[in-house]
Amino acid sequence: MLRIGLSGGIGAGKSTVSATFAECGGIVVDGDVIAREVVEPGTEGLAKLVDAFGRDILHPDGALNRPALAAIAFSDDDKRAALNGIVHPLVAHRRSELIACAIEDQDNPVIVEDIPLLVESQMAPMFPLVIMVHADEEVRVRRLIDHRGFSEDDARARIAAQATEEQRRLVADVWLENSGSAGELVEQARDLWYQRIVPFAHNVHARRAVHGSAGLTPYDPDWPEQARRIVARLNTACGHRALRVDHIGSTAVPGLDAKDVIDIQVTVDSLATADELTEALLAAGYPRVEHITADVPKPDGRSTVAAFDHTDDNQLWHKRFHASADPGRPTNIHVRVAGWPNQQFALLFTDWLVANPGVRADYLAAKRTAAAAHSDVGAYAAAKEPWFLDGYRRAWAWADATGWQPAQQ
Repeated sequence: MLRIGLSGGIGAGKSTVSATFAECGGIVVDGDVIAREVVEPGTEGLAKLVDAFGRDILHPDGALNRPALAAIAFSDDDKRAALNGIVHPLVAHRRSELIACAIEDQDNPVIVEDIPLLVESQMAPMFPLVIMVHADEEVRVRRLIDHRGFSEDDARARIAAQATEEQRRLVADVWLENSGSAGELVEQARDLWYQRIVPFAHNVHARRAVHGSAGLTPYDPDWPEQARRIVARLNTACGHRALRVDHIGSTAVPGLDAKDVIDIQVTVDSLATADELTEALLAAGYPRVEHITADVPKPDGRSTVAAFDHTDDNQLWHKRFHASADPGRPTNIHVRVAGWPNQQFALLFTDWLVANPGVRADYLAAKRTAAAAHSDVGAYAAAKEPWFLDGYRRAWAWADATGWQPAQQ
């Protein structure tokens, strides 16, 4: 199963994308539909709304008068919070019921959760992929007036009450711009479905990872934001079992050319805990790569954990390795034990490169030489090992000289 979060501001065109995904075979769980369902006449939800906002929110036949409710509930933050506090739990419960039914009825379903307030409810990290549909405010206002009967003041009030464009961009893995025709948006959605979503779902089902290429690309200033979304996703998936989750490696170093692969380290208290995370990471879109069980040991390995002093040094370089199943965002997830030398060095390495321009230039030269000689990712990594053997010694010498400690989270 692959769960996708779909959202966008009112009037942005989210319903068009949702309908397209449904036509392509996705199982759409529509937050708007559920929100209407849980406040139909005779429901607990409608009774609570009447208690909170009065009977003036009802039509003569007892059904909810949505414009009347909106006029009251969106007039200030406290009333909007009261509305959300009533409706959101009911919607979440019904959504869970529908997803459970979909899983029972279909093998390997792609479940598209259409959630208008995805950003506001802070649900984005729950999904392996978040898709945001966007249109400029003036376009949205005109659509609400022409097609949904809003007054201009009501349309602008509804837009102002929702997340901003900047807030939506922070959580979006995919940004669909709906500035053209409905047909153009449908084509964007269909391309996304067949080029990214379907392969992603198949990879998750087959527990197959995407490894990316060994070629270097110029530094992408969007890498830190992409990593931040992945870190949030992993913190949600791992919960308390992750002691910390960090963006590491070359893409964490500003200005450094790198493979277009985000490296993340999940720190845990033991390899047993790392194994417990296998299914949770798969559900988040990161299948385990079974044959990778350790990093290449370095001489003079360090550990801050005295209990490991008697242990074979090579064992302290063991880890669990996962990689993204999403062809649109290759990602490596290194699950390492707190205090072991590979876990410490991953944190040190990024800080060392950031602090030393000469080292960055030296490392970039080694990367370019390896990339020119090897198109295979494994061979590329092996070709860099001689540089890392010396780099490990130099990095720890720098750490000792500067009193380096990992940043607190």
